[in-house]
Amino acid sequence: MAEFTLPKNSKINGKGRVHKAPAGAKNVKSFKIYRYDPESGENPRYDQFEVDLDECGPMVLDALIKIKGEQDSTLTFRRSCREGICGSCSMNMDGRNGLACTTAIEDHKGEIRITPLPHMDVVKDLVPDFSHFYAQYASIQPWLQTVTPPPSGKERLQSPQDRAKLDGLYECILCACCSTACPSYWWNSDKFLGPAILLQAYRWLADSRDEMTGERLDELEDPFRLYRCHTIMNCANVCPKGLNPAKAIAETKKLMFERQV
Repeated sequence: MAEFTLPKNSKINGKGRVHKAPAGAKNVKSFKIYRYDPESGENPRYDQFEVDLDECGPMVLDALIKIKGEQDSTLTFRRSCREGICGSCSMNMDGRNGLACTTAIEDHKGEIRITPLPHMDVVKDLVPDFSHFYAQYASIQPWLQTVTPPPSGKERLQSPQDRAKLDGLYECILCACCSTACPSYWWNSDKFLGPAILLQAYRWLADSRDEMTGERLDELEDPFRLYRCHTIMNCANVCPKGLNPAKAIAETKKLMFERQV
């Protein structure tokens, strides 16, 4: 295998590598990006990349793609739809969780610091390990569960009013921006399901077609799985889809209370 060499316009400083913009670039933006490769045995570091914005798209993801394509092909991050739909490019930009594909470069003054989502194990660079997050999602059995047989040859119907109850819930794209912004999830992620998963759980509790409400509430009846939410509202503040997981958690707690009285 050929040894990797730095581009000619790059250099190594005392902490990380610096990648300069092309000569003559006038509209230059600096990106300070977290780098970590566990297989290398090296400590994490920050690399600095200068990007000519006159030759780059308007979003942070555009800059990352340009950096990977032109300056350092080893930079690793997730991305897919570039439309704010898939949630793949969730990361932390200047201390705030969000989607790189919907975060405008011009909204950030000065150098932009980019790190993986906080308080998650890092696979490499900007890629966090979602294994535990997805296992928690699977634990709530996120599919329609019924006891009665469906109408012969027909779908299970909902009234417009019942369908409207799912607005603000079904739009979740499981990007984990909310859960990784939640201090309770930082401290108790082994037992607390977190905002994203609890919003998804309520999506099925609120569905008039689902017939396993009691069983679903039984699974959430635990000192940690549901009740570690302290309504700090970080989740609603960072959600790229404008959803309110804290409200969904409060509605779930209300259902818990109502079945006990």
